[in-house]
Amino acid sequence: MITKLIWRNLWRNSRRTLITMASIAFAVLFAILMQSLQEGVFNNLIKNVVNYYSGYIQVHQKGYWDEQILDNSFSGDVTLLAQLQKNNAVTEVVPRLETFVLASNKNITKGCMLVGTDTEKENKLTQLKNKLIKGAYFENDEDAVLLSKGLAKRLQLEVNDTLVLYGQGYQDVMAAGKYPIKGILHLASPEMNDSFVYLPLKACQYFLSADDRYTTISLGITNPDALEPLKKELSQSIGKEYEVMTWQELMPDIANHIKADGFSFYIFSGILYLIIGFGLFGTVMMMTVERKFEFGMLLAIGMKKSQLKRILLSETILIAFCGVLLGMALSFPMVYYLQENPLRLAGDLAKSYEQFGFEAIFPTEINATIFMTQSLIVLVMTIAIGLYPLWFVNGMNPVKAMKK
Repeated sequence: MITKLIWRNLWRNSRRTLITMASIAFAVLFAILMQSLQEGVFNNLIKNVVNYYSGYIQVHQKGYWDEQILDNSFSGDVTLLAQLQKNNAVTEVVPRLETFVLASNKNITKGCMLVGTDTEKENKLTQLKNKLIKGAYFENDEDAVLLSKGLAKRLQLEVNDTLVLYGQGYQDVMAAGKYPIKGILHLASPEMNDSFVYLPLKACQYFLSADDRYTTISLGITNPDALEPLKKELSQSIGKEYEVMTWQELMPDIANHIKADGFSFYIFSGILYLIIGFGLFGTVMMMTVERKFEFGMLLAIGMKKSQLKRILLSETILIAFCGVLLGMALSFPMVYYLQENPLRLAGDLAKSYEQFGFEAIFPTEINATIFMTQSLIVLVMTIAIGLYPLWFVNGMNPVKAMKK
């Protein structure tokens, strides 16, 4: 009987019920969309800068990161590589030899980052082959380079042209060489796209007179959320002569930017919840005032206030659940669409993002935790606001309530 009464109460004024459900649904939609967008932007940033090049963890000779010169490189110890590969949490081990050199074509010269790498392992870690926009991928036994798109444009070079590199090799040896351009890459990070040259590891070691030496070993891992425990484990296993660094230590500016934006997210979330709360409270208060005569009549014919409160609370919970489910159903296609077709900035605003090394796109992230958390927050908020009619009924005088 009570269940039928609750159901009839909801649909006796369907417009009022639908307006309340819509308010809750849009609250859930906006909350999910905001957090999904934030997560998507951060994950895209980390993917661009971390997963596209540095790896989540790097191993160097002790002191290399404070003074990044070839003299602080280390010998390519087979035992070290085997020790790293033995760890089940490590998926890829990519040795590299990195240094800054000058790249030149005719009378145009620009500083760049030269990366000597194992071509097959590099492709497994960073999918470098997929970033080719012209030409072909190089092999380990070739003396050819892959050039980033921005650098190629600056030097006015195309595939099959010759790039001149010169700089300082290992132990102050002069390094100079001419290499054909095998392919041109588009790298997601604008900073990388303007300055990177890839050379097979053996050819790079020969060019820099640094036979069997590495500056960095980049690691691919199974669980990015367990960086600190893995770092500690690796540090203990490979010895004190090496330093193990997470991407947050390698790029503190980006890590701090994400932390600061994460803090601002909580502020904006608070403002959003405040707006949602006032909106829902206004809707519930309107419903309560509209039904004042109804409440007074029910009390006058003998219904106990405790029964009426249970009915009202049940109505609130039912409307809240329906509204939350509707909000989740509406938000999923929007979040999915923005994940596949992210927002892209253009013009001066995009250039300002690129100056800081960020790609000017804003994708969303589909994450079940976001959907459940935001929906639960709005649900609890709605039920808490739904206690207002109970307070209203508790102090109600049936005779006064029925007077118009």
